[in-house]
Amino acid sequence: MEAIARLNNVPTSTRKMRLVADLVRGKRVGHALSILKFTPNHGSIKLEKLLLSAVANWQAKNPDEKLEDADLYIKTIQVDGGRMLKRLRPAPQGRAHRIRKRSNHVTLVVDAFSTDVIADEVQTKENSN
Repeated sequence: MEAIARLNNVPTSTRKMRLVADLVRGKRVGHALSILKFTPNHGSIKLEKLLLSAVANWQAKNPDEKLEDADLYIKTIQVDGGRMLKRLRPAPQGRAHRIRKRSNHVTLVVDAFSTDVIADEVQTKENSN
């Protein structure tokens, strides 16, 4: 059973957050946490906390299963644009330049590996060859 965690209005541009999200998409949770821990980007800190929240949500949904036996992986991670704060910065000769402070929304879905997922991966590898 999958668990979802959402993070809204993160004060980082979507482009920068997608760079970090692409590093961990489809990876197992333990491997993804180690990647995020040692990635120097600012978005990796927020994604690490979000991933831990998704794992906690999965544990709350499945109290009878052990986390070590579940073999969790990141099923989907999606970064969408959030609201944009618009500011004005003074410019020469009485003009003003517009500053757009961007934000984003991140949705992360964690699921446990099952025989169906492994069979789908094998089938897609066979089709690509």
